[in-house]
Amino acid sequence: MKKLFAVFFSFFLLLVISFSLLVPPMAEAHCPLCVAGAGVGLTLSRWIGLDDSITGLWLAAFLGTMSFWIYSSFMRKIHKPGWIWLKPLIYILVFASSIWSFYRFNLVLRMGRMFGIDKLTFGIIAGGTIFYLVDEINNLIIRIKGKTLFPYQRIVLGLGSILLLSLLDYYLIGYYI
Repeated sequence: MKKLFAVFFSFFLLLVISFSLLVPPMAEAHCPLCVAGAGVGLTLSRWIGLDDSITGLWLAAFLGTMSFWIYSSFMRKIHKPGWIWLKPLIYILVFASSIWSFYRFNLVLRMGRMFGIDKLTFGIIAGGTIFYLVDEINNLIIRIKGKTLFPYQRIVLGLGSILLLSLLDYYLIGYYI
């Protein structure tokens, strides 16, 4: 237990230090705060022993923010506004390579299934789909209104959707599956 606490505390300390050094002067669409929030949620879910499907949802949020961050960085460097196909491509590649590596290195516990899929994989796919849709809805709101509706809208809606999906998943596990 002490070793687990030491690992968690070291991760948290590293996260705080790196976040304080890497904070951009202006917030971006998917900033380090989004990635840190998803990463902490993922770490906590495994640490307290939540079901793999719920852990998969938080992992999907983490992978989603990382893929959006990669896309934003790439688009800033190449300056090609017509390359809208690149965002879903990077998103799918990040998710596919992550799921492949989990199966390749036996990180998926095959203890239970949800709707015929391993629980972790189900969580990643469901969470990734919802997270992408919420991001597209955010982009649509910003395009229509010309601005966000409230401060930290992307963080609140993105992580809020994963939290609501986690509660729905918990309900499904407890009562139906």
